[in-house]
Amino acid sequence: MAEQKHRLVGLKKLEPSAKDGKKEADRPMENMLDSVKEGARELTMSVSAICEKEGKKLAYVTFTDGEKKAEGVIPECVITVNEGFTKDEVDQLQAYMQRELPMLKKTAAGIRLFDAFRK
Repeated sequence: MAEQKHRLVGLKKLEPSAKDGKKEADRPMENMLDSVKEGARELTMSVSAICEKEGKKLAYVTFTDGEKKAEGVIPECVITVNEGFTKDEVDQLQAYMQRELPMLKKTAAGIRLFDAFRK
């Protein structure tokens, strides 16, 4: 599968803000994929080319962090396969896909399968 890879910094816990009680996921300008308090881990995200399934266009987004792996589908922004991420981490990954959907779509649309095989 042709894909583009991005390196992201580890997941940040969602904690209520002292000011207004909102979680960071409620703040669109905040980036959940930020340094972890215990020490930064590397989270890798791969985006597939656009595929067609049952007449609908979609792309797959894969997140890996060491031995943990999750695969999601856009534009639904749903994690369909999870191997090792906690429920909170899956919720954060889905929120990330929703927030970054335009960028993810653009990335998937920019992948040319035939060009990838020429490399």
